[in-house]
Amino acid sequence: MSIFFNPDLASLEAYTPGEQPQGMKYIKLNTNESPYPPSPEVAAALSNEEVQNLRLYPDPDCRQLKEALASMKATDIRNIFISNGSDDILNFAFLAFAGGGGRKVFFPDITYGFYQVFADLHGISAEIIPLQEDFSINIEDYCSLPFSGGLICIANPNAPTGIPLTTEDIEKILLANPDKVVLIDEAYVDFGAESALPLIRNYDNLLVVQTFSKSRSMAGARLGFAAASSPLIDDLERIRFSTNPYNINRLTMAAGIAAIKSGEYFMDNCAEIQKTRSMCVSALESMGFEVVPSKANFIFVCSKLIDGEFLYNELKRRGILIRHFNKERIRNYNRITIGTPEEMDILLNEIRKISEEVSL
Repeated sequence: MSIFFNPDLASLEAYTPGEQPQGMKYIKLNTNESPYPPSPEVAAALSNEEVQNLRLYPDPDCRQLKEALASMKATDIRNIFISNGSDDILNFAFLAFAGGGGRKVFFPDITYGFYQVFADLHGISAEIIPLQEDFSINIEDYCSLPFSGGLICIANPNAPTGIPLTTEDIEKILLANPDKVVLIDEAYVDFGAESALPLIRNYDNLLVVQTFSKSRSMAGARLGFAAASSPLIDDLERIRFSTNPYNINRLTMAAGIAAIKSGEYFMDNCAEIQKTRSMCVSALESMGFEVVPSKANFIFVCSKLIDGEFLYNELKRRGILIRHFNKERIRNYNRITIGTPEEMDILLNEIRKISEEVSL
C-alpha cells in the first residue's frame, strides 16, 4: 500500500477471484465457467469487419443488444440495463440504492463475496443475515426488516451453496419491503432455478441481474444485464453515464446479440450440465460425501472423512482445481464446478483414490 492511498479504504479486503493458472494445465472446476464453447454464431459474429470497426466507439446505448434482450425476455428496452459483467450492476446498485441517508444493505452470511466488498468500498452499513443450518434462506428473516429504505441482495440460486428460492418466496420479500430495492442476482438461474424476471411487471422495487458468463459461455467477454422498472433502470443509467458510457465494447456487443439468437444451443448445454451434475452428486454421495442440493452449475460438498482444505490441496497437486473457502462456517466444504462428463469422471476417480488413501 502506498503512502498516497485513501486512508478510509486502508482496511478494505478485496474480493479474491478463483485461481486462473497460467503455467501447469489443470482441469478447472473452480470458477463456474461453462465447459462448453460459445455457439458457432457467436464466433461468426466476431468478423473481420467488426475488428476493423474497433477504431470507432461502440453505441453507448447498446440499442441493438437491448432490443435483442427485450425480445428474449418479453419486456421493453426501457426495462433493460447492459453492463460490463454483472458485477458492474451490483456495484452501481450499491451506489444507487444504499448508503445515502443511512440506508443499509442486507444479504446472507454465506453468499457471493463481492456483496461485502461493495458495502465496504462504498462505506455502506451491511446487515448480515445468517442462513439456516441447512444453508437455506429463512424468508421470514427478510420480511421483518426495519422500514428505512436500502437494498436487499440475494443470489438465486445462492453461491456457493446452489440453493434456490421460489418466485413465491421472492414475492413475499418484495411485498414486505416496498421501501427497499430487492436485487435478485440470477447468475446461475439457467441451470434449473426459476427466474424472477417476469415479476418486474408487478413490482417497481425489483431488480433482476443476469450474466452471459455462465450459461452462455462468455465469461471472458464480460457481459451482464439487469431488468427492472424503468425508474430503476434510469437510476443505473445515470451512474453508468457518470462513469463509463462506453462500457460495452463492439466485439462483446456483437457476440452478445449472436448468443441471444442461438439460445437453443446454450439451453442444450445447460441441460447437459444438469445431467452431469446429477451423475456427480450420486457418485459423491455413494462415497459418503454430503452434497447440498443445487440448482446451479456447481455443487457444494463436504466429507466427514476428508478435511475440506486437504481435499482441495490434494486435488490441486493432481492437476484439478476446485474452490475452497476459509470462512469458519464452511471451511470443511468445497465448491465444485460441473465440467464435461469426462472431466467429472477424472475428478471422481481422483477423489476415490484420495478417500482410499485416507482410509488406510
